[in-house]
Amino acid sequence: MKLITRSSRRATMAVAIASAAILLPAVALASSTGSGSAATGSAVTGTRSHAAAKPQCARSWLTSWMGVPGDAAAGSTYYQLEISNVSGHTCTLSGFPGVSALGRGGTQLGSAAGRNHGHAVSTLTLQPRQTAHVLLQIADVGNFSRAACHPATADTLRVFAPGDFASMKFPFSFRACARRGPVYLHVSTTISGAGIPGYSS
Repeated sequence: MKLITRSSRRATMAVAIASAAILLPAVALASSTGSGSAATGSAVTGTRSHAAAKPQCARSWLTSWMGVPGDAAAGSTYYQLEISNVSGHTCTLSGFPGVSALGRGGTQLGSAAGRNHGHAVSTLTLQPRQTAHVLLQIADVGNFSRAACHPATADTLRVFAPGDFASMKFPFSFRACARRGPVYLHVSTTISGAGIPGYSS
């Protein structure tokens, strides 16, 4: 009878784990999608790193899109807002994006998104074709009085990457407040990896 030593078992397990770690990013990268696509099968996760040697991600290097469907909770719906590096450059993201809703004619509807500090701020390094995500909360505008909110329909989401002053826009329809004051949008800081609807938080 052939005996298998503890060292042999450990070596076998290490090989299996390493093989899985190689396969998962490869599958995710092969199914990388652009603006407006669902997050399932999205780009490979971004990695945490020191920013010293890498430039901040420029607007021209990025695209933004929404992971759907959203995850409904009491009084709000939560979405995975994805930010993908579509350039050939490695760059970094750190902090909160700027997010606001636009209505017909590109007019901003109400207040820009507030900040949700439930996740720690860290510097993320995005290789080409990698994706990070932000948790976007859209409150039901019925939570606010009609006089304070002036309910309206947004047709576009505008996103400023952290530290950038040029925006990304993509079509996305939802109920919004046209009047400034009520903060009906909230965003987390950038989080490593592509957000998976119903799973990532």
